[in-house]
Amino acid sequence: MKTRVASTGSCSPFAHERIAHTNRISSLLVLHNLRPGIVIGGRDWAKWWAAHRDQVPTLLRAELERECERLKLVKVQVRAIEGAHHLELAEGKQPLVDQLVRLRAIGPKGAWILVKEVFGWRHFANRRELASSLGLVPTPHASGSIEREQGISKAGNRRVRALLVEQAWSWLRLQPDSELTHWFNRRFAASGGRMRRVGIVALARRLAVALWRYLKDGEIPAGAHLKSTAA
Repeated sequence: MKTRVASTGSCSPFAHERIAHTNRISSLLVLHNLRPGIVIGGRDWAKWWAAHRDQVPTLLRAELERECERLKLVKVQVRAIEGAHHLELAEGKQPLVDQLVRLRAIGPKGAWILVKEVFGWRHFANRRELASSLGLVPTPHASGSIEREQGISKAGNRRVRALLVEQAWSWLRLQPDSELTHWFNRRFAASGGRMRRVGIVALARRLAVALWRYLKDGEIPAGAHLKSTAA
């Protein structure tokens, strides 16, 4: 039975730390052929651990319980930060985040990261400058008569780049009528897995530009929908 790990839902450092602690606990349990089959640190964890802790040697048990305490602390900190973010949004203190969240497929966590790490303090002269800051520009190589594409530069903000790729997949699912989704479907939907992965990076670049224009000029991405008031 495979251990289930809770979804992070974002690319924040706290999310990575939570995954690290969860994976460490899972790995230590596997040493003794223990596979919980529940979310480690979740609501059923305490009951499961109480029933199985005596199957683990004393020193390893102590290490596991230290990891559990660290995981618990990270979750408390995440809830506190998210609560503060929701309060600021409710009080209208983060207009750019609020504007992004109005777009279907853009959630509060992702919007917060995009504003705080890119759109909220940096000024871009054009879309290429934006893509360069994110490491989402192509890096062609030319040698004599040979020209070869080497992929994206990956020289920019790694966290935001990963987030944009994640949001590009969500965009395809939640904004099926948008021009960005139609473009991806025409170019990559019928292709194999490798080309779809290439295409999603290209879509992430286009999505970043569309979100930048939306925040700067109020230009809603073509064909995209805003969330309903009830949502």
